[in-house]
Amino acid sequence: MPALSNAAASTPSPTWDVFCRVVDNFGDIGVCWRLACNLAERGQRVRLWVDDATALRWMAPGGHHGVDVAAWLSTTTFPPPGDVVVEAFGCDPAPAFLAAMAAAAEGGQPPVWINLEYLSAEPYVERSHALASPQMSGPARGLVKWFFYPGFTPATGGLLREPALQAEQAVFDRAAWLSARGIALRADERLVSVFCYPGAPVERLVASLAADGRPAVLATAPGAATGAVRAALAPLGAGWSALRQHALPWLAQPDFDRLLWAADLNFVRGEDSWVRAQWAGRPFVWQAYAQDDGAHGAKIEAFLDLALAGAPGDVAGTIRGWTAAWNALDDPAAPLTAWTPETLASAGAATRAWRDRLAGSADLVARLLAFVREKR
Repeated sequence: MPALSNAAASTPSPTWDVFCRVVDNFGDIGVCWRLACNLAERGQRVRLWVDDATALRWMAPGGHHGVDVAAWLSTTTFPPPGDVVVEAFGCDPAPAFLAAMAAAAEGGQPPVWINLEYLSAEPYVERSHALASPQMSGPARGLVKWFFYPGFTPATGGLLREPALQAEQAVFDRAAWLSARGIALRADERLVSVFCYPGAPVERLVASLAADGRPAVLATAPGAATGAVRAALAPLGAGWSALRQHALPWLAQPDFDRLLWAADLNFVRGEDSWVRAQWAGRPFVWQAYAQDDGAHGAKIEAFLDLALAGAPGDVAGTIRGWTAAWNALDDPAAPLTAWTPETLASAGAATRAWRDRLAGSADLVARLLAFVREKR
């Protein structure tokens, strides 16, 4: 391979400004942190502008080389814009920053401006991905914002996935990781991870697990999951030994991923943990963020139609039934399929088949880098 010229060797890495508003539930900052780290691992320099970085204290206590976290406040004085500007989920960068982007356009090449949208499997994603939005007024007048939609098909922006993810999963030591977290499983004991929004029908999960009598540990995330599982287990009494709870602290993102790898069954919510459950290749049930107009129902159906397209009918029925229940979209008195060893095995095989389909195409950051090169 020929050596790089001095000019090429000294060319600085592209700088990305990623803007994030923390609305609720940590999903927004979770996605933005994974994006920033993924970009940095591929040689990009990232400034993550966030209005509340509190969650990063436990989500990413060691930070990440190549990622600078900066406060996005009403009083923030911004440096000149970088080569790429990403606003996560339509969070609207500060007017002063937009004006600086427009000024950069007058003096030469403006930054590539991208609105990273929410993940969905619905048909509108393919129609809307990579569309341009010319700015006709305001401080960004004259600029073009590009819509970048994550998704599950080649016609979308793909999913966040680290380059080393599969290699790390291949050498994962489940027993060692569980021991380090203080989780000691007894013989034949299942590990069920629970991360949910308030109002999830946790009592139905506990009742289903209790009904078949097989032992299980419910590893619960702080907040809604821990409180709901504790309340659901309480009526069983102190003498009940088949089900027990392990209340987890907030986990850094790498440890949360490993929890999903270690569990026999995962209950996840929102966007970030939903994607990570798919990469884990373990059986999972997803709770979508509930919307007042019921639009989350169509979002759930669109995903299940894609993910279960190749699954056996009984497996698809089990996962659809549990997903409807977990999202309060079914009759709460309806019986649910028990998570027997055979059911877990077949659901796991279907999940791994879906994961392998997804892993066969480029990840979100690879597609994003290619998109930026094209627009520059």
